[in-house]
Amino acid sequence: MNAGRFNLRAAKEERVLALKNRPVPREPLPDADVHSEGFRQTREARRGALVEDYVELIADLIEDGNEARQVDIAARLGVAQPTVAKMLTRLCADGLVSRKPYRGVFLTEAGRKVAEESRIRHQTVEAFLRSLGVSAETARIDAEGIEHHVSAETLEAFRKAMTAG
Repeated sequence: MNAGRFNLRAAKEERVLALKNRPVPREPLPDADVHSEGFRQTREARRGALVEDYVELIADLIEDGNEARQVDIAARLGVAQPTVAKMLTRLCADGLVSRKPYRGVFLTEAGRKVAEESRIRHQTVEAFLRSLGVSAETARIDAEGIEHHVSAETLEAFRKAMTAG
């Protein structure tokens, strides 16, 4: 009897392994305009991701009762201070932050809006990943990348899936 159970378990494991190793069928290429639009959106999301990361971090530092100083931003993002200085100049030019000498960095109204939208996307993605059984740490890290590339439609589908299940 035990040999029969072992054979059934081995057969099941073999089927699962075969499914995991089965190649996903390749879809035909979409129309060139549709295809290029997908790549354009990805490039745009990459450009916006860095801006959103900075603005969201500045908001977090301020909300935690700290000043958002260039040195703190550099330490938390793991980059050099000149890199942060360059980005802060860009964020000032874009109207997302303001700087005050010897005081740090502050978000403008537009910057607060970007930070809040980014935070909501991040929380939604992270919660969805956790609902799938992803560990808290992995979900946090993965959400950092995914949040910038997910559409409003996909976010809504994540929300619906979480409330349905």
